[in-house]
Amino acid sequence: MAKLNFSAKHVAINKANTQIVAVVGLASFIVVFCLVASKAVFSQYEYQSRVIKAATAADDQLKANISTYSNLVQSYDKFDTKNPITLANTVPGSTNDNVQIILDALPAAYDFPGLTSTVENVLVQTGQQVSAFSGTDEQGTTSNSSATPQPIAMPFGFSVANGNYGSVQQLIQVLQQSIRPMPMDTLNITAQQATGSQPAGLTMTVTAHSYYQPAKTLSITKETVN
Repeated sequence: MAKLNFSAKHVAINKANTQIVAVVGLASFIVVFCLVASKAVFSQYEYQSRVIKAATAADDQLKANISTYSNLVQSYDKFDTKNPITLANTVPGSTNDNVQIILDALPAAYDFPGLTSTVENVLVQTGQQVSAFSGTDEQGTTSNSSATPQPIAMPFGFSVANGNYGSVQQLIQVLQQSIRPMPMDTLNITAQQATGSQPAGLTMTVTAHSYYQPAKTLSITKETVN
């Protein structure tokens, strides 16, 4: 059997090769680890940057809201106390309370019974007798708050009988002067001759609409930063 003889040079070369492979493997592991760690650190840096940006924007918005709130309080006090709107002597059923005038003009809820009461009050003050009142009470199906509120129409109609030209003209003027806007959509006037116990007169049938505007909702929201 042949005997293999390895010289010291061959042993040294094999040892050196083993060391080189080990060093290259270790270096490759370190490089890959550094690349993976760097990507994770960079992703975390980007995420924290987005969080800081969102937090800064929220802080700026909060400061702006605080400043706006202070200005709103001052404007409210000035409107309510220093510039009275005098309507009590010119508009039936109104007061000199500025805030109440605004709430009467544009309520924050679909209050159909309140609208009915307002119209009937106007008719009574002009000496008219309501013979019919129409409309749909949608109070239970409408929202009384909104993030972007807009005026919403409330249609209604009514009829008055046994009037004359003067009372009809007065009624139209009073409706136009009402603090609560009630533009008329249609107006129908018919004359009636006296027959037996029924006196002569005019019957006026009106379809109109008023408005309400839901209250604006203010809420603190949470945002997830991805």
